[in-house]
Amino acid sequence: MSSEKKQQEKSRLHSRNKNRERYDLSALISANPELKTYVKPNKFGDDSVDFSDPQAVKLLNKAILNHYYGIESWDFPDENLCPPIPGRADYIHHIADLLGGSNFGRIPLGDKITCLDIGAGASCIYPIIGVTEYQWKFIGTDINAESIASAKSIIKANLALKDKVECKLQKRPKNIFRGILAKEDKVDLTICNPPFHASPEEAEKGTRRKIKNLSGATVKTPELNFAGISNELICEGGEIQFLEDMIRESKLRPNSCFWFSTLVSKKSNIKKVAKILEEMKAVQVKTIPMGTGNKSSRIVAWTFLSTEEQKEWRETRWKS
Repeated sequence: MSSEKKQQEKSRLHSRNKNRERYDLSALISANPELKTYVKPNKFGDDSVDFSDPQAVKLLNKAILNHYYGIESWDFPDENLCPPIPGRADYIHHIADLLGGSNFGRIPLGDKITCLDIGAGASCIYPIIGVTEYQWKFIGTDINAESIASAKSIIKANLALKDKVECKLQKRPKNIFRGILAKEDKVDLTICNPPFHASPEEAEKGTRRKIKNLSGATVKTPELNFAGISNELICEGGEIQFLEDMIRESKLRPNSCFWFSTLVSKKSNIKKVAKILEEMKAVQVKTIPMGTGNKSSRIVAWTFLSTEEQKEWRETRWKS
């Protein structure tokens, strides 16, 4: 693949994405010298990182967060999901545009905006990007106490995140908003990267396919290149069941959030999600396409607020 082709792929990222251009590996190695060991010429003769190696991916992400986002301390257990930063940043930028579209084209900034991250995980990645890019406040939830502890450690270690991110343990794993959002609570956005596999076997099959795409190698027992403990990748019923549960629970808190949203990994689930949202009588539904490299995804966002309720929300929460 030529450098020109790679650049075309990267350009699918959001225009405000800090990683839209090719990685400046010299700058990233300066930010995290450990990365140097994992930078080698690829089959095209260009210096690159082996994306099939979990340790290389984690060190690359540490360097990206340090160099581009000013996060100097970012660590978590190796068994937890190591998120690809450009794709996570794209979600935040697109959802910021969605918010701006409801505010006469102006993206609301600062701590008057609160975003609820369902399944924030040990890496705390969405809050990190949302805080550093838009200065929003975040509530990060997770069903795993160790992941919550890890996220809290990251927040404590970085001054930029202080008093900006609150972590909440979801004590009932089958619940999503219940136990987190009380009826009187208000958040401006919710985001989620749901588990997309229905079984360990399905997760392993997906990982084998990903490794083959990244390195050309075929492996019988793959090591996840972005790691991930089971609750981060697998749930009963897979992605569509999780999405249905989320939408039905959001209906129980129709006035607690302006825009609910989630990633939808599988294109085949879009029609099913639309049908559930219609059944739940969502007032507005938006589907936002995203693309990183040769991977396509989409965000689905919905609101139960009427036009008048949206106006009141803007005037009471977003006006400077």
